[in-house]
Amino acid sequence: MSSRPPVPPPLSSPEAAAAIAPPARAAALPAAVIASPVSRDRLERWTAARVALGRAGSSLPTSVHLGFLHDHARARDAVWTAVDFDELTRRLGASGVVTAKVRSQASDRGEYLRRPDLGRLLEADAEATLSHRAGSGSARAVIVVADGLSAQAIQINSQAVIEALLPQLANAGVTVGPVVLVEQGRVAVGDPIAVALGAELAIVLIGERPGLSAADSLGCYLTWSPRPGTPDSRRNCISNIRAGGLAPAEAARKIAWLAAQALRRGVSGLALKDEAPPAQVEG
Repeated sequence: MSSRPPVPPPLSSPEAAAAIAPPARAAALPAAVIASPVSRDRLERWTAARVALGRAGSSLPTSVHLGFLHDHARARDAVWTAVDFDELTRRLGASGVVTAKVRSQASDRGEYLRRPDLGRLLEADAEATLSHRAGSGSARAVIVVADGLSAQAIQINSQAVIEALLPQLANAGVTVGPVVLVEQGRVAVGDPIAVALGAELAIVLIGERPGLSAADSLGCYLTWSPRPGTPDSRRNCISNIRAGGLAPAEAARKIAWLAAQALRRGVSGLALKDEAPPAQVEG
């Protein structure tokens, strides 16, 4: 005798109602609420991020909105403002630092932002100029300062890093040629500069893309045996060099360690990890 399929319960029955009812919603989690300005003050001690901003009705308080507009304007200014390389040359010269100034193939700031590839290439006569500066005694390393995406980063932080870095490189036995200042330069512009100067190592200081909490962040890219076309995986990066991030003196210590190790081991990038010993604390 064949069995018949079970007869479904009437739609009005409790069983049918339970079967077609939507799944029960999980209990709503309580919203994170900053109870007082004291809690926000404590958070601001640890981060410059936009946290615990408060509310004014369904929107942000006017002061917070104005602060956002101010920080956004600072970021735009950092990108579009030109670095005063002449003034930087004077400041470095007063400290006894020899410099050379060149340009990339980007003709102006607008083209630099639209054509990143041109910022990686030197203008036509720059390589010849640098080759002449190199002479017969090539240094093992070259320090390059490129404006990148933040003029403020270069104007505020580059001199402090260079002045702290040069003595440490000398102590490590790393000879350095003239500091090359590059207008409208990207990270990879250090590659043809190193080739022109006959350097084994390129140390590129560059203005990082500004954010809403920091518009003056300096980055450092270190490359052993740089050549045009070098992939980024062969570069070491130290970022967020500024007063509110990695202090210039500490950044210089890390750069000097990486430079010495790169030249000793003949590697950089993924093959070279930052294992520099911690800084010695006096007192």
